[in-house]
Amino acid sequence: MASLAGVIATAAVLEDFSVFAHNAEAGWTYPPACCHGDLTTGECGKIPGSSVTPGPEGYVVILRPGDHQKVTHQDRYFVPYDAVIPSGDDNFHICLHPTEEHENCFFAPEEAM
Repeated sequence: MASLAGVIATAAVLEDFSVFAHNAEAGWTYPPACCHGDLTTGECGKIPGSSVTPGPEGYVVILRPGDHQKVTHQDRYFVPYDAVIPSGDDNFHICLHPTEEHENCFFAPEEAM
C-alpha cells in the first residue's frame, strides 16, 4: 500500500509541475524540470545557432540581448557535452533559471550532438 501511495503522490507532483512547462515554437514540450513559466515569461527559448560554438569539452554559448527573452546583457555559458539534451527540432534552445546567468538546460539538434 505504501508504494501505491508513493506513486500517486509522485504523479500529483508531476502533474503540478506540468502546469509550468511550456512548448517550444516547434510544438515539443520542454521538460518540467527545465522550464518554470510560459512562452512570454518562461526560462526556455530557441537561441541563434551562431551563438553556439563547439569546443573540445562542450559548447560555449554567448548570448546577447535579443537572443533569448531573459537576456539583458551579454552572458557566456559553458555546457559539457554530457549535459546536452536533444532538441525536438533543428534548433538550439536554452533554459535560464533562476537568473539569466544560470543555464539550467541546454538543447542541441541531433546532427550537432
